[in-house]
Amino acid sequence: MTKPTVLFLCQHNAGRSQLGAALLEILADDKYTVTSAGLSPADAVNPSIAATVAELGLDISARIPRAVTVEELQTADIVIAMKPGLKLPVTPAGEFLEWAFPDPTDWSVENVRPLRAAVEKQITELLLNR
Repeated sequence: MTKPTVLFLCQHNAGRSQLGAALLEILADDKYTVTSAGLSPADAVNPSIAATVAELGLDISARIPRAVTVEELQTADIVIAMKPGLKLPVTPAGEFLEWAFPDPTDWSVENVRPLRAAVEKQITELLLNR
């Protein structure tokens, strides 16, 4: 049996989507294939996001932000937009969720921790309903 695929999206694939994907990897115990992407990828993962994920034991600092593909949007079982209203190239074929989290582009590690807790709570609720 193949694992369901969850795709996290945000604008730059440097902060929110990377955080969501990393937290699902940590919390879901390998029950999902997890990926993340953006509409206009940044050059690197947000260092404050990477630092807060590292506090949980996962190093995402070397991950490279990338652009979402039409194929991913059409094949993912669950697509989670970490910002409402993203202009996607196609409508996702699977379940589509829009979560509203602020953009942590210039945030310090201290400011990212409450965001991490909020995303973790949302993911925990998602997992409880599966």
